[in-house]
Amino acid sequence: MSEFSRIDVIRTMTDTGLVPLFYHPDSEVMQNVVQACYRGGARVFEFTSRGAFAHEIFAELKKFTARECPEMMLGVGSVTDAAAASLYMNLGASFVITPVFREDIAVVCNRRKVLWSPGCGTLTEIAKAEEFGCEIVKLFPGSVYGPSFVKAIKGPCPWTSIMPTGGVTPDPDNLKGWFNAGVTCVGMGSQLITSEIIENGDYDVLEQQVHQVLKTIAGLR
Repeated sequence: MSEFSRIDVIRTMTDTGLVPLFYHPDSEVMQNVVQACYRGGARVFEFTSRGAFAHEIFAELKKFTARECPEMMLGVGSVTDAAAASLYMNLGASFVITPVFREDIAVVCNRRKVLWSPGCGTLTEIAKAEEFGCEIVKLFPGSVYGPSFVKAIKGPCPWTSIMPTGGVTPDPDNLKGWFNAGVTCVGMGSQLITSEIIENGDYDVLEQQVHQVLKTIAGLR
C-alpha cells in the first residue's frame, strides 16, 4: 500500500511540473537514477514496466526509495491491464500510468484511491476518462499532438489537467511551448535520462539536469 494519498500525488505533480520516467533491468542503475532525480528536486518518478520480471525490480526500488528518498512518490507506467495495476499497487505504487484508457484499470485504482493517469488522444477519450474519475490525463504520444492540441482542449474544457509524455525535452523553448499551452505537468524519459548518462554513470549530470528543468518550469509559471 502506498504511503502517499492520491491527493498528495496530484499536488506534487502539479507543484513540481515534472515526472521523470525510466526503466532499466539493473536494480542498481534504477536506484542511482531515482536518487539522482531526487537530489535534483524531483518528488515524483514513474517506473516504466517494460521488461520481464520488472515487478521484482520495482519491489527493490520501492524499498530503496523508502529508505533513501523518503519524499519520493514512486509510481508505475506502461500498465495495460487491471491485474498488473493491482500487482504494483500491492508493491506500494503511489500512482498508475497507462498508455491507453481502460475502464478495468480505473475501477481497481479508484477502489484503492490510487491516482491513475490514462493515455488519451481525443477529447472524447479524455471526457470518458474524467467520467471515471481521472484527475490528470496523459497525452500520449505527445510528439504527435503537440502544444496546439493541449491549447485546443483547454478551450472548451479548462478543468482538464494534461500531462504530455513523448515529445517533451529539457530545452527551455520546448517546455515553454507546453506550459504556455496549459499543461499541468510533463513526463520526460530518454530526453532527460539519456543513454549517455546511463552508459557513463554520470548521475551528477542527471541531478543537475533535473534541477535545471525544474527551475525552468518554475520560471514559466
